[in-house]
Amino acid sequence: MVETLTAKEARRIALAAQGFGRPRPDTPGRRRLLSTIEALGVVQIDSVNVVSRSHYLPFFSRLGPYDRGLLEDLAWGRKPALAEYWAHEASLTPLATHPLLRWRMQDAKDGVGVWKNVAKFLRSHADFIDQALEAVDQRGPLAASELDLGAKGAGGWWGWSEGKRAMECLFWTGRLTTATRRNSFERVYGLPERVLPKAIHEAPTPSRDEACRALLMISAKAMGVATERDLRDYFRLGLADARQGVAALVDQGLLTPVAVEGWDQPAYLWPQARRPRAIKATALLSPFDNLIWFRERTERLFGVRVRLEIYTPAHKRTHGYYVLPFLQNEAITARVDLKADRKAGVLQVLAAHAEPAADRETPRRLAEELALMAGWLGLSRIEVKPVGDFAPVLGSAIDEQAELGSTRV
Repeated sequence: MVETLTAKEARRIALAAQGFGRPRPDTPGRRRLLSTIEALGVVQIDSVNVVSRSHYLPFFSRLGPYDRGLLEDLAWGRKPALAEYWAHEASLTPLATHPLLRWRMQDAKDGVGVWKNVAKFLRSHADFIDQALEAVDQRGPLAASELDLGAKGAGGWWGWSEGKRAMECLFWTGRLTTATRRNSFERVYGLPERVLPKAIHEAPTPSRDEACRALLMISAKAMGVATERDLRDYFRLGLADARQGVAALVDQGLLTPVAVEGWDQPAYLWPQARRPRAIKATALLSPFDNLIWFRERTERLFGVRVRLEIYTPAHKRTHGYYVLPFLQNEAITARVDLKADRKAGVLQVLAAHAEPAADRETPRRLAEELALMAGWLGLSRIEVKPVGDFAPVLGSAIDEQAELGSTRV
């Protein structure tokens, strides 16, 4: 008999697997950050910095205020514990995951599927590629801007120069990796054998099937309960790879088929997933947070339709430019369009909207979380613009909070 989970049970399992429902530590250290990304499996990188670059936010959502320098050291320090590659999108992963993605690097070399333009560029610019590799070999880690090679003009591929295209192609194929990031988050490329720990660089390469099964297991642990499409999306696996891998994991007893009330697709449970009776959590979620990045799953879990509107013309946006949903216990109860005005020291709430699950506690709890975020970002106050149905009540809650703070002082 296939077990049936209620929608609430599935949501609680998913939230617990994503690291919600446990008290935040007083002072999150390096070990807690590392255990968080190991539980998540992967954290997406995004360059938009209107609030904070996205890879910093999942740790804040789960751990509260922490030293961002610790994450930078884990990712790009002298002894990194994380590696950067195309996992979900551009992502950070634990080092041990890096060899599991070598089949994708091989796909890039071979020009399979979405990588066809990469292989085409490598073939058509073979001498240029050799010169770029030689420059990194001779001079050490380099940014694309430091290469005195190729045309500088804007054109295809996001207006990249030929030097940038060469470095990115070499990155995608695994012949270069990220040594560090600097200035305005510019990637600096290095040779893998000089950047990655020897044990990782020289680790045996698993077969594609083995690697995909391992990635699916990481995904299952990170989601707790998931459909095949959920599992496939986590590391952006192909349909055939995911289907074959899920079937193998079920046969091995590493995934348990279940049904979830209200889900129209079969689901799979990680047998060791925690099953809490309730989740107590407060978190602002990056639009690229693992919990909500697959919009179909978000709607299934929370009954809320979340869409990224960064690329939508301003007059057509529903909720705003950089919108963070607010997780209150087991529900998404509001969303806020945020902007960090660093020069003025202000966290701006450009718009605030309530969701059907909002209750009388939502304004206060959201105001407290915004204050926590503002302090973490080094901002001294919060300003709420009169946009959105939730703006007036949120503004009042923030004013009350500020008055209480002044009274206490």
